[in-house]
Amino acid sequence: MPSVAVDTHAIVWYLSGDKRLSGRAMDALDTATAAGYVIYVPSICLVELTYLVEKGRLPSIARDRLINVLDDQPATCRLAPLDRMVANALASINRDDVPDLPDRIVSATALALQVPLVSRDGMIRASAVETIW
Repeated sequence: MPSVAVDTHAIVWYLSGDKRLSGRAMDALDTATAAGYVIYVPSICLVELTYLVEKGRLPSIARDRLINVLDDQPATCRLAPLDRMVANALASINRDDVPDLPDRIVSATALALQVPLVSRDGMIRASAVETIW
């Protein structure tokens, strides 16, 4: 399995060993890690995670885990910037298919990097974005 991108819940669940992560998603992430490929975390996920912690929807340890993994060397997970490539790819994500802007940015990040996206989001999975769940 080559590198993959992840949405916020997928990386949080992966790092915490949460059973809500599907077996197929777990396999994709484990295989990428074992083979030395990068798991790309769209930068909007870190922003979204901060917001979810602030709202009390996730414990602060969830953000701490992600920060620790992003800071590890060699990096298993790499923060993928919201840059011009992602902004250009955003136009390929139909707003009617994926109306939530953070979800569109996550999807566009995967498109820009040309990697599948690990996501349970039904709207993203129903779109043209290659997903794993």
